[in-house]
Amino acid sequence: MRVLIGITTILAAFSNNASAFPPANNSILGKQNSSTFHRTIDSNQPAIPPNQQRKSITSIQPKMGNQALVYTTALATTFGVQTIGFLAAYALKTETFYDIFGGLNYLILAVISAVLGASGEGALAWIDDPRKILVTVLFAVSRGWLLLFLAWRAHERKGDSRFDEVLGKGGGTPQPMRFFVFWMVQAFWVMLVSMPMLFVNSSNVNLPTFSGYDFGWAILFAGGVLTEIIADIQKAVWVKRGRQGTFCQDGIWKYSRHPNYFGEIFQWWCLFAFSYSSSQNPLGGWADPLWWAGIVSPLFTMQILLTMQPTGICNAEGRNLKRYYDKCKERYVKYRENTSILIPFVGYSRVPQFLKRTLFFDFERYEYRPSSSNSAEDSSIAKKDE
Repeated sequence: MRVLIGITTILAAFSNNASAFPPANNSILGKQNSSTFHRTIDSNQPAIPPNQQRKSITSIQPKMGNQALVYTTALATTFGVQTIGFLAAYALKTETFYDIFGGLNYLILAVISAVLGASGEGALAWIDDPRKILVTVLFAVSRGWLLLFLAWRAHERKGDSRFDEVLGKGGGTPQPMRFFVFWMVQAFWVMLVSMPMLFVNSSNVNLPTFSGYDFGWAILFAGGVLTEIIADIQKAVWVKRGRQGTFCQDGIWKYSRHPNYFGEIFQWWCLFAFSYSSSQNPLGGWADPLWWAGIVSPLFTMQILLTMQPTGICNAEGRNLKRYYDKCKERYVKYRENTSILIPFVGYSRVPQFLKRTLFFDFERYEYRPSSSNSAEDSSIAKKDE
């Protein structure tokens, strides 16, 4: 809550005090265009016909700043970092570095984009741009928390069973190429999720104040980050106390079966929406292909967390619910009926089944289907919590 209050205060200051971040003379339209507009306004020259005005506006070539440099450097850095991580991890036959390298990669991209995005001709200094400050700080908080949490979890679990087979643990044959694929998937995840942040930090648009649209999405973005952090902490405390009640119903987990994943998905939708105002296209973000490219951030996150094994909801639901159905079937069935799979809210039991299976992402594939032939494997996998 203090985080939200702090963000609200900062945004209010930006919105009410435009002089705190005065527009640079070399804004997106450039000095020459700005001077021309002033001369036109100050003189008694005849008004330009509307059709010529449209032609003049659409012919403006906005300074792209260092957008190409920011994106290409981020891409090369991401795949370089993940390749180094793979080589070190495979040499040491450990998966401990996997999540840590992912978290570090995010933070490196935040720094690179902040520095390079402010170094081009016509670029506004990062420290003078409230939009870049807000996005970079919240992005760093989100990914910094992810780094700390995953590092702590890897230490607590003393490994990750997802990689046992590819590393040849337990007497199996190591599979270096499959292990490499895991690292490349993480590289794509880091790069794609970071797209809206890179878009904002590489933009030359100078907007000294926040509109109501910006203000709203910034608050929601902070709320998504905070939701994920709170959910992770509540779950970790519950685990430390001995998993009382078999499945977690503490705090926000009472209203969502996977509030941490909700926070992760929701924050990237909010950042994508917030980045709209950073478009350098004279027609607006809706006509900017680079802004639209940022939609891969929330979509890819949903793809990973909702549909792909062995992570996300697919790893937590389905056959891995065996431990709950074996120990407390009636209580858990009631919990599932009354608790949303993602969006935290009250009254889920009243939602029609077809809406649960569609808009609420509570797909049939997440239901538990007992399988006697795989009972030993199910028990082994169930030991690993999400």
